[in-house]
Order: sequence, then structure tokens, then C-alpha cells
Amino acid sequence: MKTSQTLNYILIIFGILVAMYAKVNDSENTYLLILGICSLLFGVFKISQTIPSKTEKENDFNTEEE
Repeated sequence: MKTSQTLNYILIIFGILVAMYAKVNDSENTYLLILGICSLLFGVFKISQTIPSKTEKENDFNTEEE
């Protein structure tokens, strides 16, 4: 679990750095920019899957009251 989260954070940081590097040069490298954005979005997507939904929390709370 910890290695998966670490890998996701590394993907996010890698994506940010690659996207920034692609935009800094005078001749913008589109492929590097796409690679950076995809890496960033994939990392954020994987991290967002670990966050429980609000409706699940409310349903658990309601069943405990009954």
C-alpha cells in the first residue's frame, strides 16, 4: 500500500516536472507535454481512488444509528 502511494506521488511530481520542462523551451515539445500531463493525471486518478466517497460514509453512519 505504501509503495503504491509513493509511486503515485512520484508520478505526479514527474508529470509536473516534465510538463514544466516542455513549456520552458523556446520550441515547445508537444510529446513531452502530453507525457507530463498524462503522468500527472494518472497519478491524481490513482490517489483519488483511495479516498472513500461521501455517500458511503453517510450510509455507514445511518446504518449505525438504526
